[in-house]
Amino acid sequence: MDNVTETSPKKDSAQWLLLTAVFIIATCGLIYELVAGTLASYVLGDSVTQFSTIIGVYLFSMGVGSYLSKYFNGNLLRWFIQIELLVGIIGGFSSAILFITFPLAASFRLILYAIVFITGVLVGLEIPLLMRLLQDRVSFKELVSRVFAVDYVGALLASLIFPLLLVPYLGLIRTSLFFGMLNIIVGWYLLYRFKGEVKRAALIKVMAIAFLLAEIAAFVWSDSIMKLSEQLQFSDKVVYATSSSYQRIVLTHSRKELKLFLNGNLQFSSADEYRYHEALVHPAMQASGSPKQVLVMGGGDGLAVREILKYPCVQHVTLVDLDAAMTKLFTSNPMLTSINKHSFSDGRVSIYNKDAFIWLRDNRKQFDCIIIDFPDPSNFSVGKLYTSAFYQLVKRALSPGGYAVIQSTSPYVAPSSFWCVSETLRSVGFTTVPYHNYVPSFGEWGYIMASMRQDYQVPDTFAIPVRYMSKPVMQQMLFFPEDMKPTAPVTVNRLNNQALVEYFEKEWSHYSDQ
Repeated sequence: MDNVTETSPKKDSAQWLLLTAVFIIATCGLIYELVAGTLASYVLGDSVTQFSTIIGVYLFSMGVGSYLSKYFNGNLLRWFIQIELLVGIIGGFSSAILFITFPLAASFRLILYAIVFITGVLVGLEIPLLMRLLQDRVSFKELVSRVFAVDYVGALLASLIFPLLLVPYLGLIRTSLFFGMLNIIVGWYLLYRFKGEVKRAALIKVMAIAFLLAEIAAFVWSDSIMKLSEQLQFSDKVVYATSSSYQRIVLTHSRKELKLFLNGNLQFSSADEYRYHEALVHPAMQASGSPKQVLVMGGGDGLAVREILKYPCVQHVTLVDLDAAMTKLFTSNPMLTSINKHSFSDGRVSIYNKDAFIWLRDNRKQFDCIIIDFPDPSNFSVGKLYTSAFYQLVKRALSPGGYAVIQSTSPYVAPSSFWCVSETLRSVGFTTVPYHNYVPSFGEWGYIMASMRQDYQVPDTFAIPVRYMSKPVMQQMLFFPEDMKPTAPVTVNRLNNQALVEYFEKEWSHYSDQ
């Protein structure tokens, strides 16, 4: 039987039930795609590349599914319900499977794209089959307009609720399981409503119930699944983990140290973070004289602010960090506040959880010193914060005699990336002072000071409590051996070319492959 016949529930009721199924299918399908893209960017980095390739594979596989739908004949409703159940179980368990296999499988990308492809093929099969089910009930013009209108509205809903509600409150594993359950419930309900039209309905019903119970159990135990995945990924014990709208935040602890990972990338180790943060903050603060107003962009861990607050001359620190989950965590978690010395609770500190580019564009205040501690420019969304357009805004916000400093990745691993930052700063009129130091957790790391002044001098003493910095250490940090010097001219990083992201990706991928 090719279509739902006149002996089924009333024509209008059946039509709207099937259109509701289209809406849920569209919402669930896009959610699975977003989950895969977000998860890939968490564990593999470079969100632009991951989302681009996953969207491409998913859309292609939907096209494959749509093409294959012509070979499905006989009881189309039965085929549709079975496919709906398969989408529910594969899409529902997709994130759990990917999180578990990432630390174990050498060919993780193959598993990732296989799941995306299979899910896309199954979703691509569903809409053509539904249209064939509805073709005798609705005119062709009405059929196409209604099905695709409902499909696109479902996609819009998914794209809105995913970043605003699902990731922050459910996390990726529960999100995919929740929508997997929706797919299964739709299949089960269609089976119930049209049971007279489906052969072997009892067997399919048992399968639907088994799939649903499996996903309910996984939903309840999702935290345990995530903990297992992260314990497999990280060598130390995971003591805290959460997903914000922007990143996966994980803390690990051992007898020697506490480590922070963002999307799987190490951000600091309590064993040696003082080397990084003293080198980042104190040269620019000392060079700025007696800075009263200080701006920190990035630095949501409060460790740079901790170093700034050592200066009695500082009257106010403005911190701009995109992720409220980070600043909240480092304001309230006792393990972390013991490291940053409760810097975010100091009355001199104001925190703004906003995009730094937009915040700086709207800012009209000037600062005596600016500390820029953004993540490495591994994708275009971060790369924009290293462009000449952004540094023009930094220049406007910096007092005439002040200094800015930018963490600028490793000049040993990524010399072109490092010197690209310097060249970009120079392109907007800054004088630059490049320097580097050794941080055991990261290796050689680079920083660039920028100012309108030409007279940088290494201070004789660092008149605040330090564990690492001194005049001889600073003099050594200014010296670059031959293997850290630029080997060829570098391109200025602009919004319309994002040259730095290309340099960074090429150099770090080459290093990690060695």
